[in-house]
Amino acid sequence: MALQNESEQDIEVLKELLLKLSEASLRVSGSLDIDAVRSEALDGARALTGARHGRIALNGEDEVSDESGDPQDANTSLVMPIRQGDVQIGEFHLSEKEGGGEFSDEDKETLALFASQTATAIANAQRHRDEQRARTHLEALIDISPIGVLVIDAKTESIESLNREAMRMVNSLQDVGQTLEQLIDSVTIQRANGPEMSVDELMSMQNLSLGEEVSAEEIVFRVADGRTVTALLNAAPIRTEEGEVQSFVITLQDMMPLEELERLRAEFLGMVSHELRAPLTSIKGSAATLISGGQSLDPAETLQFHRIIDDQAEHMRELITDLLDVARVESGSLSVTPSPYDSVMLIDQAKNAFLSAGGRNNLELNLQLDLPQVMAEWRRIVQVLNNLLSNASKHSSASSTIRMGAVRDGVHVAFFVEDDGSGISPEVMPHLFRKHSRINGDDGNSVTTGSGLGLAICKGIVEAHGGRIWAESEGVGMGARFTFTLPAIADEGLTIPPLPVRASSKPPERAHRNQTRILVVDDDPRTLRYVRDALSDSSFFPIVTADPMDVQRLVKEERPHLVLLDLMLPGTDGLELMQSIPDLANIPVIFISAYGRDHIVAQALEAGAADYVVKPFSPTELVARIRSALRRQTSPQLSEPTDSYVVGDLIINYVERRVTVAGRPVRLTNTEYRLLSELSVNAGRVLTHSHLLQRVWGMGHPGHPGPVRTVIKNIRRKLDDRATSPLYIFSEPRVGYRMPKGERQPVEN
Repeated sequence: MALQNESEQDIEVLKELLLKLSEASLRVSGSLDIDAVRSEALDGARALTGARHGRIALNGEDEVSDESGDPQDANTSLVMPIRQGDVQIGEFHLSEKEGGGEFSDEDKETLALFASQTATAIANAQRHRDEQRARTHLEALIDISPIGVLVIDAKTESIESLNREAMRMVNSLQDVGQTLEQLIDSVTIQRANGPEMSVDELMSMQNLSLGEEVSAEEIVFRVADGRTVTALLNAAPIRTEEGEVQSFVITLQDMMPLEELERLRAEFLGMVSHELRAPLTSIKGSAATLISGGQSLDPAETLQFHRIIDDQAEHMRELITDLLDVARVESGSLSVTPSPYDSVMLIDQAKNAFLSAGGRNNLELNLQLDLPQVMAEWRRIVQVLNNLLSNASKHSSASSTIRMGAVRDGVHVAFFVEDDGSGISPEVMPHLFRKHSRINGDDGNSVTTGSGLGLAICKGIVEAHGGRIWAESEGVGMGARFTFTLPAIADEGLTIPPLPVRASSKPPERAHRNQTRILVVDDDPRTLRYVRDALSDSSFFPIVTADPMDVQRLVKEERPHLVLLDLMLPGTDGLELMQSIPDLANIPVIFISAYGRDHIVAQALEAGAADYVVKPFSPTELVARIRSALRRQTSPQLSEPTDSYVVGDLIINYVERRVTVAGRPVRLTNTEYRLLSELSVNAGRVLTHSHLLQRVWGMGHPGHPGPVRTVIKNIRRKLDDRATSPLYIFSEPRVGYRMPKGERQPVEN
């Protein structure tokens, strides 16, 4: 009897355990959410074994736990693997059985049964999650696809879904307030070489009704007011497991971009044909005239026809070069070999090339001080700047100013070209750097001639250097600004290779000693010719060179009376050159440059320049400034005594034009020495700003005291003479300057 009762009790316990196991399994299988399944699985495992704490760890998933860390006592813990077939996908970790004690063999067996059922639920939940992710990714991919996608129910012939591109195409045909169903009822469809039909008739086409695929069918959607959308249609059925057509997937590729591209291609070919035909016609006409004219043409006419042939052939060469560059850009084969180059030198080379090519606009250069070097293939970057300058010139009036310059932009240097011309409309801006694009006028028509390749080439060259290019404009008539960047490099350990000299003159003939000799240093051949002609017409003897390395030799051999010096030269600049050649300290130097910023002019004058002329300038202005500088240099009013002036440690030797302080020689520029000499000769007297300007800078010089103050500041710095406690030069506020009476010492022979 006792044995029977014990068996009945065991059966009841087993029934209760099976009930708990069944309930726990149902809860675990009741959801497809992986987080809910894991949470239910952990709760079920604890309930079935009586564990106080536990955690479930799945491969590749975050743990779900009600405690931190693993149990330390192996006798009070239970670990059970979760297996899907022969593969372990996770583990249960349980600890601290309620009531104390160890987990029994029955607990282990029960947990093993539950773990096998849990594995199935977890696998289902993970599969469901992966399918949902794949579905979400597919829907996102379809939605952003540039191809319109529609899903149509086969039975109701209603649209189940459509992506963003399909909605855009629908919106282009839809009237305000019109529903999608109303649009479908009103739209007509024109098949290639076929009659018009409605959407219902399209859906009833034999191919679709039989569930066959439709491939690359060009159709035109048209509404009553004449609006159309031409699209390439593809359709395929979606079938049930029984093979019944459930729905159709239709893709629509808008043909308008392709038609626009084809139109642009045809326009481009026509333009290239015209661009090549025009110079070819000129060449052929000139050649025919030369052949048929024979001896009847005079030499001037013959020369003119030869020039036409040469110019037009060069034009054809440039166009063909542009076409080849664009082909390299589009094929990704445009290669560059950048080297370290000075940013300012690149700007100056582009400026010279623009002016040499006949650029009529005023150029204003805006350059940040201490610009770093950049990695650049100088010919290509000068090509970019020239294209941008030519573009700005074409879209601006001849009297307007084009601004060009460069600034530091993080690890790059940003070069820019800005104009006040016709501007760029917002509609054109996104397409500006494409091969066929041109800037349009207010009426939408192209306002320039040319291949339309320049900006596309600029983009390819800049990107090949690792930079980027963009345009900015506030709209039509508001001007435009083009900017591109190049990688900046550190200054240490790098040598800047000099830019090739564009043109160097041959060694000049020995100047006639009865003429005033003017040395002209400029790497722009157009400027050299212009200045040489202006000097020759005014009875000066010009000595011209484009190579700064020739300057020291020419100064010694030709002994010029004055030097005209370009501010920017290959491999150096005019200021460095003037300071590196001692013989220039006794010769008036006039800078000629396109850089007209106040701080640059002031820097040149402070360095000792006699004058500064901003390009472009007239021959009359240039000659007048040269004669003024020469008068100041040879003025008898500046005659100096034969003895020396001594005050404290300062000694001025007028005969040798030598200045020393405590025996240390002081190197002064020509202007600095002349000003110091004038003050010392009149020691004890206050000389006004106006007096110093007239005596040192010459008659007719503007009366602003700025140049005097600047040169006095430089002299004090070189003499170590502080303005707050002067020893040699004393200021008279708002009046001028004076030097104390010193001793006069005869010069030793």
